[in-house]
Amino acid sequence: MSITTFVLGESGTGKSTSLRNLNPESSFLIQIRQKPLPFKSKNWRQIERQDNGSWSDGNIFVSDNPAKIVRALRKLPDHVKTIIIDDFQYLMSNEFMRSVTDELQGNAVFHKYNCLAKNAYEVIDTATNCPSDKRIYIMAHTQTDEFGRTSIKTIGKLLDEKIVLEGMVTIVLRTQVINGNYLFSTHNNGHDTVKTPVDMFNEDLIKNDLNAVDTAICEYYDIGKESENV
Repeated sequence: MSITTFVLGESGTGKSTSLRNLNPESSFLIQIRQKPLPFKSKNWRQIERQDNGSWSDGNIFVSDNPAKIVRALRKLPDHVKTIIIDDFQYLMSNEFMRSVTDELQGNAVFHKYNCLAKNAYEVIDTATNCPSDKRIYIMAHTQTDEFGRTSIKTIGKLLDEKIVLEGMVTIVLRTQVINGNYLFSTHNNGHDTVKTPVDMFNEDLIKNDLNAVDTAICEYYDIGKESENV
């Protein structure tokens, strides 16, 4: 079972930027919505399909197809240890927007939302069941309910009320921007879903450096990382 971490936050608060210090040679980025990385990234290369049906070398896979993402997660090469899924909520919202013109009624509407929830659940379930030396980071936006509780952004109530996606993982970080500093919060504030194992992080706020987070996780769970350093 992999170590899967949610990194939650609003757009522009440092989720994608936190990848900047990861080693691209041992990392794999799944972009659900294609966009340029917010830092110099010559060693991050998009995988492209060739005329002969093979795939080019690369470490960025772009797709919002849940089945393709599940297959990619199940076929990760041995040298890939750090996997990032960015921006997870578009897995649901892209499919939702493609169907807004469909004339659905009654059970058809209910079935549509169930399918969206099922697809999202299967991606996270597959991620958490990857080999134990893999660390998977799922980036997503947040939503705040009428009671002021902030959690991962979804579509529909099934994932929020019946599944609770954060309950599927042990680590949830949340972005914070304070006085121009981009940070991750590591402990629950009573109104969000942030959580980390006991004594993994002593500080309530740490730099938004996913490589540093990954190192802390490897040290905590005694996972070797020496060969992955840049």
